[in-house]
Amino acid sequence: MPPDEPDGAGAVINHSPVLVDTSVLIDAFCGERRSLAVMADIIERGDLLMLTTVVVYEWRRGPRLPQEVKDQELLIPTAKAVPFEIDDALLSAELYKLVSRPRGREADLTIAACAIRRGARLWTLNPRDFSDIPRLQLFRSQA
Repeated sequence: MPPDEPDGAGAVINHSPVLVDTSVLIDAFCGERRSLAVMADIIERGDLLMLTTVVVYEWRRGPRLPQEVKDQELLIPTAKAVPFEIDDALLSAELYKLVSRPRGREADLTIAACAIRRGARLWTLNPRDFSDIPRLQLFRSQA
């Protein structure tokens, strides 16, 4: 596997928007907040962090503390979340047909479709969940 393709999950590129997966929100705003420093570095560099409405749903359905939600809203407001549109749905359906074992991966496929359609890199802490999704580019922190 080429060195620019961690876990076979597609090319790793820089200087494009970063769509944040639910795993990163949990890691950045809950518990030890390990991903928060990387998130702050991305913002400080002037790169755009994005949420999709699917990630907002996954994040907010969990047992979130008010302070966790408040902190998330300060850095990545849900009001600016990218909506899941018809073209995202159509691409998600195509991806469903292309990947191995798609059942149970519907949310990941919708998140991936949103990233692909917007030319964004996906920042996830579960890269293997996305490793067989064509055209998906992953963000990899340098930390």
